[in-house]
Amino acid sequence: MVLTVLNVAYPFAPVGPDAVGGAEQVLSALDYALVEQGHRSIVIACEGSTAAGELVPVAVESGRLDETARERAWAAYRAAIGEVVHNETVDLVHLHGIDFPAYLPEGVPTLATLHLPLDWYPASIFRPHADLRLHCVSEAQDATRPPGAQLLPPIPNGVSPKLFATTCRKRGHAIVLSRICPEKGIDIALQACRLADTPLLIGGRVFPYAAHECYFEERVRPLLDERRRFLGPLGFDRKRRLLAAARCALIPSLAAETSSLAAIEALACGTPVVALPNGALPSIIEHGKTGFLVRDAREMAEAILAAGDLDSEECRAVAAERFSLETMTARYFDVYRGISRRGREESALEKTG
Repeated sequence: MVLTVLNVAYPFAPVGPDAVGGAEQVLSALDYALVEQGHRSIVIACEGSTAAGELVPVAVESGRLDETARERAWAAYRAAIGEVVHNETVDLVHLHGIDFPAYLPEGVPTLATLHLPLDWYPASIFRPHADLRLHCVSEAQDATRPPGAQLLPPIPNGVSPKLFATTCRKRGHAIVLSRICPEKGIDIALQACRLADTPLLIGGRVFPYAAHECYFEERVRPLLDERRRFLGPLGFDRKRRLLAAARCALIPSLAAETSSLAAIEALACGTPVVALPNGALPSIIEHGKTGFLVRDAREMAEAILAAGDLDSEECRAVAAERFSLETMTARYFDVYRGISRRGREESALEKTG
């Protein structure tokens, strides 16, 4: 059964192998897997994205992301999705953005992956919908579903096999890979590395939201110095080298992390993870074995110093067993087939009825 899948990205974050966000990385992995396995992949994403399949680039505003910019982007996305669905035989639409209700198509089987905490989405999405199916990316996230919500089983994120093949001599720095925004707690990582007298490399992006830019200027920039540096977005190859060479990866997120691809990628590179125990992180990190769960910057500083005693190969083994990219893509493809088959059967019934 050859599938035609339309993956739809969050409008303001480019997708591709070098994508910054977890949702964008998952979309890119699915796009490449679809093409590799002989299916047809169509991707709607903002200009600047790349795809293995057919990219439908949508121009969105590059300035401050306010309500007006969002409304324009949503209108452009609705038009792009409508055109593809009208002109192509699409088996399934797969939505990845937190704002997907603003451009939810009608009359086509649709899957939405809930990459972010469930209480960040409008309650209306959890009501029964004829064409829409939802799922989480971890058991911990799924356990927070609203009463009565009908979700498909969660599909844990997986990471590229190339990460497991990356070996580097440890250079002693800590690393953070993240969007730069208040809920990600980058300032906590900076405070901890100052207390531990440890270099810190921060890879990520400051998206042009007012709150994000203000956070960077007021809470992050003042703590940067020659040993604690903000590198901006990192391409895949540079990211894996810096991850593999790091003493540890830090996840100081204050939000209920639904999965944390950054933590999984670090483990795959043989690098232990030090994190606040929010969301799914306690289910990813084995305290004292593949990293440490801490409560504040002081405990994080202590864990940074202790991380050098943890076994890199143990980290790799855990990641390989639990977070395989092949397992992730296979589970998505099973869901794709199930949803698209149901859609075809319902369509056939309507025609014969």
